[in-house]
Amino acid sequence: MIRITLFAAAAALSFSAIAQKAHVHGEGKLDVAIEKDKITLNLELPLDAAVGFERAPKNDKEKAALAAMEKALKDAGSLWLPTAAANCTVQTAEVVMPKFDGGEHADADARYVFRCTNPAALKGIETGIFKSFKRLYRLEVQRVGPSGQGKQRLTPKNPLLVW
Repeated sequence: MIRITLFAAAAALSFSAIAQKAHVHGEGKLDVAIEKDKITLNLELPLDAAVGFERAPKNDKEKAALAAMEKALKDAGSLWLPTAAANCTVQTAEVVMPKFDGGEHADADARYVFRCTNPAALKGIETGIFKSFKRLYRLEVQRVGPSGQGKQRLTPKNPLLVW
């Protein structure tokens, strides 16, 4: 419990640090916490990487692109594939779309929770996010769990987070 509480504090600090860092097009951020039978994933995805623009939609085509992005982000079972033997199922998939309230760069934020009936078999999570968002070329991942903590960069050629 202390480790996860520490992770939550570290994640909050990293989110504020990320907010102050330079915005990088094509690069998303993912924080992963594994505690007993629960996996929590927090995703920050720049709109440019998802739909090609970072402002309020100007026409029906752009509105449709945002709607398709939101739908894709809510499909947690296609985006995140934990080790099959761990028998994990999606518990929640929450997506927060940008408000377009004057900021220069807009992101979509998503939170996913999985529960696993065989957590000892959990060795990694493969992502299908690069198939859904072709402009995304890198996902910077921070992870904490029973095997410790670490960082990893996922790419279209290396879409598997392992520990």
